Amino acid sequence: MLRAVLITSLLLPSACTGDETLSAYGAAGKEWQLQSINGIAFAADAALTFPEPGKIAGQAPCNRFLGSQNAPYPWFETGPLTVTRMACPELEAEADFLKALQEMTLAEVSGDVLILSNEAGREMLFKAGG
Repeated sequence: MLRAVLITSLLLPSACTGDETLSAYGAAGKEWQLQSINGIAFAADAALTFPEPGKIAGQAPCNRFLGSQNAPYPWFETGPLTVTRMACPELEAEADFLKALQEMTLAEVSGDVLILSNEAGREMLFKAGG
């Protein structure tokens, strides 16, 4: 009986937060800089953050974006993204970034490395910075 009470008391703090997303598993509090898509270095600047449970935000090569990310870890799924509409020379790179981001279905956080991937073998590699 004492063992059950102890285990329950250890589990309650995490159960009360209700956050089972990537944010609760090491992604929150960092800015993730995109390094590569499918093993090819990404030449433009792009970053994402997890500002609060269930949210994703960031800077694509031209525009800022905001959306939801409510899938339980290790799953990853962005809801519709709200994106500003500024023009810049890197609009093609931005389209590639946003399309790839919305195709990702799995996430793995290991220290300062975040890998997003999907069943088709596509992968986005991010490193924490800034």
